[in-house]
Amino acid sequence: MPSRSVAPVSSLRPVSGTAGEILGLLREWDAAEDPEPLVIETSGSTGTPKRVALSRDAMRASALATQERLGGAGQWVLNLPPTYVAGVQVLYRSVVAGTEPLFDDEYETLPPGRSYISLVPTQLFRALQDGDTSRNLARFDAVLVGGGPLAPEVRSEAEGYGVRVVQTYGMSETCGGCVYDGGPLPGVEIRIGEDDEILLRGPMLFDGYEGDPERTASVMEHGWFRTSDVGRLDDDGRLWVTGRLDDVIISGGVKVPGAAVADRLTKHPLIEDAVVLGVPDEEWGERVLAFVVLEEPITLAEVREHVDPREWAPRQLVLVEEIPLLPNGKPDRMKLKGLL
Repeated sequence: MPSRSVAPVSSLRPVSGTAGEILGLLREWDAAEDPEPLVIETSGSTGTPKRVALSRDAMRASALATQERLGGAGQWVLNLPPTYVAGVQVLYRSVVAGTEPLFDDEYETLPPGRSYISLVPTQLFRALQDGDTSRNLARFDAVLVGGGPLAPEVRSEAEGYGVRVVQTYGMSETCGGCVYDGGPLPGVEIRIGEDDEILLRGPMLFDGYEGDPERTASVMEHGWFRTSDVGRLDDDGRLWVTGRLDDVIISGGVKVPGAAVADRLTKHPLIEDAVVLGVPDEEWGERVLAFVVLEEPITLAEVREHVDPREWAPRQLVLVEEIPLLPNGKPDRMKLKGLL
């Protein structure tokens, strides 16, 4: 008897299903007396899956703080995957605001009143290539851009079209963006710790990693969440994110673990050694670049075919005779970048 394919079940543990299904579940969850946390399934810097538990109190605190910062409740447009935290927040902010979310092809049906949309930097870059889309984005009271570095020239071009860009910083563990244009949302505190690591505290922090108390403990420090991001606070208290403690590359809103990709590359019979880094890119935020030592010639297309998932595949190869090393034996990343 032929096997029958089973449609994925909609759920909030972890969040799965279509946008409409998830929206319905979020409405029930928001109205419930004492609901369990929802769970966002994501991947860490090594590619090991994480299950981030977010309570209703945390999600509501995030939604209300966003509403306060942006100037009031409004109409949200979903233009992101509904199972990632940014997409879930678009749906949940709609629940809290009592509005019906629209979708990315419904710009022209925006009702009167305030309206908002969330994008990743790559989406904004591509939107700017089309004058009509750029003008449509200018109709929103705020265009939230997060999930990776936003090139200053891209923001400047968008603002030239009248787009009101708000650059957000956050992660699944903070219910999405919790710092807007360098300023913390109401209730959020920022501290710079050892090695210039950014630490965050506030009512929208996660409950922990479901089923992994050790991992949870490793990122918490007396109530502060250790982000693994590096940054600084200027004299006005504005946060500037300058890098990462680990080697995660955020390209097109996708987190690409450089070490994991390098490990996959070195398993190719023609690649002797590899280091994978992110470099600034107008379209992708960061471009995944591989420095490789080859046994025999290989094309970029062959390298990309070898990497799974495909979203992690390098977009550029740089051939080197050997990988330069620091005295401790680790790759000299600054020297590699200097080769560019």
